[in-house]
Amino acid sequence: MFLWLVCYALVLWIAFFWFSRRRMYRLASAIPGPDEELPIIGIAHTLTGSTEDIMTTLRKFCYLAMKNDGIMRAWLGHILYFFVVDPLDLEMVLKTCLEKDDLHRFMKKVIGNGVIFAPVAIWRKRRKILIPAFSPKIVENFVEVFSEQSEKLAVQLKEVEGCGQVSVWRFLSTYSLDAVGETAMGIKINAQDNPNAPFLKAMQILLNLVSERVFHLWLQPDWLYKFFPQYSKHQKYLKVTHDFTDKVIYNKRENLKKENSYHSELDHEFDLGFYKRQSFLDLLINLSGGEKGYSDKELREEVLTLSVAGTDTSAVAMGYTLKMLAKYPEVQDRVFKELQEVFGDSDRPLIKEDLINLKYLERVVKESLRLYPPVPFIIRKVLEEVVLPSGRVLPAGSGIVVSIWGVHRDPKYWGPDAECFDPDRFLPERFNLQHTCSYMPFSNGPRNCVGYQYALMSMKTALSAIVRRYKIVGDEEPDPIPFIKTKLDVMMKAVDDYKIGLEKRRTKNIIR
Repeated sequence: MFLWLVCYALVLWIAFFWFSRRRMYRLASAIPGPDEELPIIGIAHTLTGSTEDIMTTLRKFCYLAMKNDGIMRAWLGHILYFFVVDPLDLEMVLKTCLEKDDLHRFMKKVIGNGVIFAPVAIWRKRRKILIPAFSPKIVENFVEVFSEQSEKLAVQLKEVEGCGQVSVWRFLSTYSLDAVGETAMGIKINAQDNPNAPFLKAMQILLNLVSERVFHLWLQPDWLYKFFPQYSKHQKYLKVTHDFTDKVIYNKRENLKKENSYHSELDHEFDLGFYKRQSFLDLLINLSGGEKGYSDKELREEVLTLSVAGTDTSAVAMGYTLKMLAKYPEVQDRVFKELQEVFGDSDRPLIKEDLINLKYLERVVKESLRLYPPVPFIIRKVLEEVVLPSGRVLPAGSGIVVSIWGVHRDPKYWGPDAECFDPDRFLPERFNLQHTCSYMPFSNGPRNCVGYQYALMSMKTALSAIVRRYKIVGDEEPDPIPFIKTKLDVMMKAVDDYKIGLEKRRTKNIIR
C-alpha cells in the first residue's frame, strides 16, 4: 500500500512539474535542437568526455546555431539552455539578462561574490567602486610593472631557447601572476622565480575542478560531491588561496593604518595622484570607505576575482597570439619590423608612450582574441520571458549560452573569410562592425569586463619583450584558417599548453 502511495505521489508531482512548465516546453519546441538530444537527459551524454571533447561538442553547437539563424535549443537534464550567436539578440540579452546562471555557483565557491559572478544586487554596488580603479589614468601607471615583469619573462625564456617546440604556459602564467600580484595586491609574488608557487598551483587546480564539475551532472549536487575524491582536493586548495589572500589583506590594512597617520582623509578623497600610486587592493579599501568600507571577506572576493581573471585571461591570450605568430611567419615579421621602428636595436625596456605606436601588434592580439577568445561562453539566466529582436521568445527559467566563440566566427557578419587569421581586418578603415556584439572578447553590456585595457596593455608589453628577443617558430600553417586543439578549463586553453620554439634574434635578422 505504501509503495502505491509513493508511486501515486510521484506521478502527481511529475504531472504538476510538467504542467507548471508547459509554456517553457512549448516555446522550446519552436526552436531547433541538436540531433543528439535524448529524452530526460538531453545533451548530458555529449558532455561526458575530456575537456577537449567538451569544447569540440560546444563548437559543434555553435555552428548549428549559425545554421539555425543564430540560435539553438539544448536541454541539459531538466534545464533548458539556448545557444545564441546572433549579435542583435546577444546585445539585448547582455543588457537585460544581468543575472548569472546557476552553473556559476561552482566558481562562486572559489571566489565568492566577486564582481564577475556576484548577484545583480551585489554587483551593482561593487562595480561602482571598481570602475574608478580601472580608469585609464590609473591603469597606465601599471605599465612600469608590466615592463619590469616582461623583461624578467624574456630572461626566463632563455631556459627553453633552441630546445625545439616546448610548452611556454608556465612562463606566461607566472608572468601574469607576478604582474597581477604587484598591480592587484601590491606584493611581489616572484612566481617567475618559483613556478611551483602554492598560490598559482592552487588556482590552476581549482579552475580545473570547477570546469569538471560544471560539465558532469553527478558532481553538481553539494551533498553528492563530498563523496568524490575531488571534494577533499577542492577544499585543500581553496584553503591555500583563501589563506594567502587573507594574509595579504591583513598586512595591507596594517600598512594603511600607518600611512593614514601621515595623510588626512581629505588627501585620500581628492588626491588622484595618491590613488594612481596604489594597487587595486589599496584602491578598493579607500574607494569603498576605508575601515568602514569593504570587509576582509569582500576584499578577498574582489582580489581573488582580479587574480583569477587577470592571470589566466592574459596568459591564455598571449599563448594563442604566440601560436599565431609561429603559424604565420609573415605576420611575425611585420610585428618585428614595427618593434624595430619603435625600439631600434636598443634593449631598453618598454615605457607607456611606446604602446600607442604598437598598432600592428595590437591588431594581431585583437585578431587572436577574435578567433580564440579566452572566455568563449558566458551563461545568463532568464528571470522573465524575453522577446528577442529576431522574434524568438525565451521562457523564464531558461538559461542563455552567449557564444562569443560563435559570434566571432559567423560569416554572416564577418564575411566568407570569418575563419581566417587576418590582423588587418582591424585596420580603422576596415573595422566597421554592423553590431557591437559581433566582437566582444571581454563581453559586452553593463557586466562587461572592466579590465580590458589593463589586459591589453599587459599582453602587448609582454609580447613585445618576447618578439624583440626571440623568433617564434613552430608548425607553419599553409592555410589562412588556423587550427589549434582547444579544451575548456573554465577558460578555453590550448591542449598542447602552447608549444612553440624560440630562436634568439640577431642583428642580421632585423627587417628594414
